[in-house]
Formats: sequence, structure tokens, C-alpha cells
Amino acid sequence: MVPRAFAGYVKTAAMSAGEIGDSPLFLLEYALRLLRVLVLIALWRIILEGRPGSGPMPLASVLTYTVVAEVFAEQLAVRTTLSEAFWHGTLVMRFLRPMGLVRQLAAEMLGRWGVHLGLFSLPLFLVAPLLGVDPRPASPLAAVLFVLSLCLAILVGLAMEVLFGAAVVALEQPVWIIEYLRTAIATLMSGSLLPLAYYPWGLGDVFGWLPFAAMAWAPLAIFTGTGSAAMLLLSQTLWVIVLWPLADWLWRSNREKLVGYGG
Repeated sequence: MVPRAFAGYVKTAAMSAGEIGDSPLFLLEYALRLLRVLVLIALWRIILEGRPGSGPMPLASVLTYTVVAEVFAEQLAVRTTLSEAFWHGTLVMRFLRPMGLVRQLAAEMLGRWGVHLGLFSLPLFLVAPLLGVDPRPASPLAAVLFVLSLCLAILVGLAMEVLFGAAVVALEQPVWIIEYLRTAIATLMSGSLLPLAYYPWGLGDVFGWLPFAAMAWAPLAIFTGTGSAAMLLLSQTLWVIVLWPLADWLWRSNREKLVGYGG
């Protein structure tokens, strides 16, 4: 029995989940994601297997990092339907609904996550041992701290989503240009594709203090027992405290531009 206060969010999540099955292309997306994991696992083995102990992370930890990064890909790179609402010009209509905008977007996001979790993430986690990868966290404590870190990562990612949405309106730029730029920057700086510990010239240490790293590197490093969990959690907490007021201020400052922008 769902409490009445949450019934609207559950219904919104269910409707959003149902939209994924409307197109068979999501199966192609899963196939490409699996292929990416297989290629990365093979490359890491080629690079590190002949040089044990030469890198900042053991081969087993790097392989675990790679698989877990794909298992939680949606949570480590938060995306809502905000860009789609900009593109279709339906954002203003959302303000007429009896739910806050961010809560609407979050509910829709959770609905899609549920589908991806059941159809891709959980199966990938279960078959990881067949690929020669141990998907378990470094320790029971790491598992507990990972859950906390993942929640903070989602909060940081959602704040970044609102912040970039506000930037789109403020700059009056095509939404997909900003989206592609954001994706490129996040892929480079977040550590979702490659561990920041392997970045040359100390770039990983610099990127590790940026908000993008708080979305991916921090929870994955905690999961694999890499780095100081306390410092990683502190960095994530600070970014949550900084980003949410900034995103809220920038969004409210540009709400009047929505109609001119096409919202």
C-alpha cells in the first residue's frame, strides 16, 4: 500500500518506465554498453596483466571498477527528461502540475532506472564472475560507505542537471549543444570511463576535487577501496551544499526566459 503522499510520484515513475519499452532501440543500447565493458576489460588485462603492481590500482580492482561503473551508469551520470522538455517546449506545462519540477524529474528518472536495473545492471552484475571479474566491494565497510556515497553522487548529479538546465535558458543556446558539451566534460573529468588514478601529469588529483568526480569517481573509488573514503565523502558533501543553492538561484533567476526560449 503506497502512502497517498507518494502515490503521485510512484505513478509518475511507473509511466516513465513504461515509455522505455515503446522502442526496441534500448536493446541495441544495452548491447553496445555490454560491448564497451568487454572491450575495456580486455584492454585493461592487456595493459596491466604483464605488469602486476606497477599501477596505482591492482588489476582486479580496475576490472571491478569498470564493471561496477557500467552497472550503476545511470546513477553515476544523472540525466532526467529536462532536455527533452526543453526540446519539445513542454517545460512550462510542468509548472501546472501539483508536484515540484525537480520532484517530477526525479520521479521519472527513478522509473527509468528501475527498468535499466532489471534488464541490464543486475544481469551484468551477476555474469561478471563469468567474465573473470569479482564485482564485490573491497570490504563490508566499503559496501556501506558506497551506498552513502552513491546517494550523495545522485544529489550532486541532480543539482548539476538543474544547473546546466538553467545555463541553457540563461545563455539561450540550443539544448543539445550544451548537453553534448556536458557529456564530453563529464566523461573526461568524472572517472566514469577511466579511473582518475590513471590520469597522467597529476590531472586525476585535480579532477578529483571537481563536482564531476563527486558523481562517479568518489563512489567507485570507495567501492574498490581506492583512496580515502572520508575525504571522498567530505568532497561530495561539500559539493551538495554548494551546488544546490547555486542551481536553485540560477534557475529562479532565469525562469522568466522560459517562454522566450520556447518552454
